[in-house]
Amino acid sequence: MAADILAIDIGGTSIKTAVLDSQGKLLSKRLRVPTPHPCPPDLLVSLVTDLVQDLPAFERISIGFPGVIRKGRILTAANLQSEKWFGYDLAQALSARLGGCPARILNDADMIGLALIAGQGIELVVTLGTGFGSALFRNGDLMPHMELAHHPVADNRTYDQYLGDAELKRIGKLHWNDRIGHALGLLNTLFHPDHILLSGGNARNIDVALPPNAQIMPDAIGIAGGAALWREDNQLSELFSG
Repeated sequence: MAADILAIDIGGTSIKTAVLDSQGKLLSKRLRVPTPHPCPPDLLVSLVTDLVQDLPAFERISIGFPGVIRKGRILTAANLQSEKWFGYDLAQALSARLGGCPARILNDADMIGLALIAGQGIELVVTLGTGFGSALFRNGDLMPHMELAHHPVADNRTYDQYLGDAELKRIGKLHWNDRIGHALGLLNTLFHPDHILLSGGNARNIDVALPPNAQIMPDAIGIAGGAALWREDNQLSELFSG
């Protein structure tokens, strides 16, 4: 039976929420608040609880979180600057605060990617915001999550350090775009993807010539990936069982 979904996209710059139908169509305005730093779990749960008071009713919750998730628990949360996240069950905490609605959590780039992909071939989703996010899909199936953000890309700097928002502000658009071109070349060599989908708040700053298989996607539609976490026929369902 269809039930409306509260989608929550947690980023290092902002926390966004909206209510979706089961197909990912927006049923409400998309609300946003700045992400505080540091942002420990109790503070984030309170912020989300306050934010959703202005949204219509929902029966399920989907959470995109900027870190590694295993069996519903958070293993990394670099951009939120609090060690209290390690091992934290955010889905359970938000479910308890928001009326007992069932909740599911996935890496934020993985969730955004579910809204962007066409479901054909090898598709690499890259999110450019506070940091660097990535998600890899094969014929619509989500591959195991890799934290490319923390992998060295140049001069012993990680993708986060090389292409994150702080570095864009430090070196300016021109040099940052040179780095985007370099990184896309490396990603094509590593994955040979059929498509590279570029999203996130800083994708709008890209003005370098893109390889033929890359395109910039609208940032606003990414939150719609929250609906995919509840599709009965979705390959992701095994991540949330048990």
